Amino acid sequence: MILKKIFLTNFRNYSKIELNFNNKINIFIGNNAQGKTNILESIYVLSITKSHRCNKDLFLIKNNELFTKISGDIIHENSLKKNYEVIINEKGKKVSINNLILRKTSEYISNINTIMFCPDDLEIIKGPPSGRRYFLNIEIGQFYNNYLKVINKYNKVLKSRNEYLKNNIKNFDNVYFNILTEELIKLNIEIINYRNEFLNKINFYIKKIYKDLVGNEEILIKYDTFIDISNSKKMFNDIKNKYDKILYQEKQQGTTLIGIHRDDFSIFLNDTKINNFGSQGQHRIAILCFKLAEIEMMRENKFIKPILLLDDIFSELDIEKKNNIIKYINNDLQVFITSTDINNIDSRLLENANVFYVENGNIKRRGEENGG
Repeated sequence: MILKKIFLTNFRNYSKIELNFNNKINIFIGNNAQGKTNILESIYVLSITKSHRCNKDLFLIKNNELFTKISGDIIHENSLKKNYEVIINEKGKKVSINNLILRKTSEYISNINTIMFCPDDLEIIKGPPSGRRYFLNIEIGQFYNNYLKVINKYNKVLKSRNEYLKNNIKNFDNVYFNILTEELIKLNIEIINYRNEFLNKINFYIKKIYKDLVGNEEILIKYDTFIDISNSKKMFNDIKNKYDKILYQEKQQGTTLIGIHRDDFSIFLNDTKINNFGSQGQHRIAILCFKLAEIEMMRENKFIKPILLLDDIFSELDIEKKNNIIKYINNDLQVFITSTDINNIDSRLLENANVFYVENGNIKRRGEENGG
């Protein structure tokens, strides 16, 4: 897929800007805090409806303004052109496709596929399990259209179950509570299957990619869940038994103690878990390879070429790893790159690139002015 054009209104440090993009490589050069990362962030928000940099949508609105709007024209693999739009204000968020407003953001996500690489990716591995779950949910949601709908349904049932555990101990209705629990078990199984299948696909592609980039280690992504998933026929009863055994504890604590909302994944290099003990370099390459594996998955399983967003990653890599990454991206993908120094960008990428210079929210394309 190709992002041909983006329109921003009151987004971060941009009041109003329109940018037209190259089908191949688009590079934004500028010092820190000038607004180049904001452009990549706006593309990510157009795709995912959320920022990769902050949890609160209102932070995306330019100071002293009431709303922000991101609108973009996408050409899909079938050559169909669609306009996508995300509007955020203090009342919430509206998403639309070709001016048709959608009721739920889960119906919007997965229409535009983006893969974002940024310095904060290190926190995915080093940070708490909640960050890895969030990352996993977003990435799976781009790959499987219904996944986020199932997650939303799970969260609603989980909330109802937690509220019942907390507020109805004296008048506990076992029949009603069992209905909630059985519905939660079914959703647990559905989400576990999605996650397990997704990570199995990642493992299929990541092994070759990691060997290409590093050459001398084996990598494995392991899904950490609360139940044995080797026998799918036993899963419902196994989960039910686990809930039955801890019901007293759950009543005491007023919350659901097990489920996919506490799952995690681990990354192993040569059988050594690196989440907490690996070096920064190992973390960076591991998550980079994870995302490169996603690209191959989308290409081969969904026949989709995702949009790549590379936020200042080349300055952190040596020549050999840069060259290996270029092999994956300088092909048939549309790529957006930011850097503080054009010398960090390989000449092979510059040949077919639109280069934009960013200074204090003003953007000029090499050879012509493109906005300000």
